[in-house]
Amino acid sequence: MAADPKPEEISHPPMDQLQGLEYCIDSNPSWGETIALGFQHYVLALGTAVMIPSFLVPLMGGNHGDKVRVVQTLLFVEGINTLLQTLFGTRLPIVIGGSYAFMVPIVSIIHDPSLMRIADDHLRFISTMRAVQGALIVSSSIQIILGYSQLWAICSRFFSPLGMVPVIALVGFGLFDRGFPVAARCVEIGFPMLILFVICSQYLKSFQTKQVPILERFALLLSITVIWAYAHLLTASGAYKHRPEITQINCRTDQAYLISSAPWIKIPYPLQWGAPTFDAGHCFGMMAAVFVSMIESTGAYKAASRLASATPPPAHVLSRGIGWQGIGILLDGLFGTMTGSTVSVENIGLLGSTRVGSRRVIQISAGFMIFFSILGKFGALFASIPFPIFAAVYCVLFGLVASVGLSFLQFTNMNSMRNLFITGVAFFLGLSVPEYFREYTAKAYHGPAHTRAVWFDDFLNTIFFSSPTVALIIAVFLDNTLDYKDSARDRGMQWWVRFRTFNGDSRNEEFYTLPFNLNRFFPPS
Repeated sequence: MAADPKPEEISHPPMDQLQGLEYCIDSNPSWGETIALGFQHYVLALGTAVMIPSFLVPLMGGNHGDKVRVVQTLLFVEGINTLLQTLFGTRLPIVIGGSYAFMVPIVSIIHDPSLMRIADDHLRFISTMRAVQGALIVSSSIQIILGYSQLWAICSRFFSPLGMVPVIALVGFGLFDRGFPVAARCVEIGFPMLILFVICSQYLKSFQTKQVPILERFALLLSITVIWAYAHLLTASGAYKHRPEITQINCRTDQAYLISSAPWIKIPYPLQWGAPTFDAGHCFGMMAAVFVSMIESTGAYKAASRLASATPPPAHVLSRGIGWQGIGILLDGLFGTMTGSTVSVENIGLLGSTRVGSRRVIQISAGFMIFFSILGKFGALFASIPFPIFAAVYCVLFGLVASVGLSFLQFTNMNSMRNLFITGVAFFLGLSVPEYFREYTAKAYHGPAHTRAVWFDDFLNTIFFSSPTVALIIAVFLDNTLDYKDSARDRGMQWWVRFRTFNGDSRNEEFYTLPFNLNRFFPPS
């Protein structure tokens, strides 16, 4: 029997690529497994795609039919944007979904006095939608310009592993209010869902059928099916008949009114709500949300590359992805999705949970989004899953993405007081500042920035509502001003310097080269 190693002999060397995944970015499971995994990613993406319109559409004066149409449009454009990003953008296995970062400026537009005084609810809904469309179309130019001009690539050269740790980690941790607080709204289905998902994905992951770890690979689908059936049983048995309305909305499986309101077949198309309207104040507020979306997506790209067992995306690829995301927000504005786009954090977490980082799986999921958004009744069936079920899964998946951010600390020297200071301060303020803005808004019904210039208020409130954005501002500033000349080694720059350029590492070509030999026309820098 070998003797236990001495403490000084124990070493965990830093690794550019995460090990332990079954399939990386350019390797694929069998077609049957790929299709099932793609459907699983589609089901997970439904949570945000239904939550955002369910909150916003009633505020705008819309009815259940309007909500279904917005959900269908959002899923349709999500599918298109995901295909564009996986084919021509970063080429990482990421789902492009709706973003909560746009909530502040959109709610501000909804409460615009010129729109609130419209008496007819449907006309107010249409007018508000067209105002949001105009703001999204104009503000999308921020990401398009910064991305395709490679300006964001130049900015990213100031990002070190140390500076990006709080940003990537808070992409997950910053969404803590979407996790257990929502799951606890219906604890009788939220808590069992959390327990069952953890048991299937972790404790029973060695269970195999035909050499496939079926419980680990499809834990999400299996757990949702069991708990959804359980929730339907509770609903049918009358368990919620005399409960408060808020409990019924969160627990019952027949409260979304999506199936009855959905058409059998409906193809979303550009300008389906009418011609967008443009207002300078609305556009300025929305630009802040586009900026926040860009920062959050930058952190998400880094996390996705690690969970796909790829190298960190070079600056050129990062900027290319932001450019295509800007195109995605432009499409959001043209089609009328009611919100802008960003990388879906929960779907990144699912890459790690299933240990499948295949690009093809995500492209198949995009196909499901487009298909079921056209076949309205079938899509509405899956979209009627109660929100606490999704929130229970978020508790695991957001945490997994956050831990990927923490894993970048392996490239840095955490015995340095400088590094401890930067990491701690960026983490704390990244959580504390947005929490202050949320609490203030909940009590005062407006953000801390409250002047006569509404566009200015929206700009500041949107920026400081985002944990990753606050963390990036603080971490990158401190990291590039505090003893930066003598600390390149401690910051981990020697690990990332070769990933700044496309040709800096031979593996970049394998992971990030454009398809159809397009690199001939768009040579990487």
